[in-house]
Amino acid sequence: QVQLVESGGGLVQAGGSLRLSCAASGGTFTMFRMGWFRQAPGKEREFVAAVTRNGGSTYYVDSVKGRFTISRDNAKNTVYLQMSSLKPEDTAVYYCAADRNPLRVLSSTAYEYWGQGTQVTVSS
Repeated sequence: QVQLVESGGGLVQAGGSLRLSCAASGGTFTMFRMGWFRQAPGKEREFVAAVTRNGGSTYYVDSVKGRFTISRDNAKNTVYLQMSSLKPEDTAVYYCAADRNPLRVLSSTAYEYWGQGTQVTVSS
């Protein structure tokens, strides 16, 4: 059973930075396309960023381009989301996700496994 555990969330002032981590276990990490999603109160969950299995390519939602960076360390079975220039509208629960289906493209929002989420709150 694949497990994903997020960490690194918290309270930060607008303009600040946070780095989220997601540790994976129970599967071969290099087989997973990894992604980050977020869900703000009263809103649907939205895609944030994704990274290919070897970390060579990334994909972002327009609203975070230039501010967020997704990366992975396959030796540590961990994916990261470095968030900078944070805005109050980035406030949400952030979820890590993993997908093994090799036929899905990087921009696909279909994922097999999900973490429990970590809260990010950006104050103005």
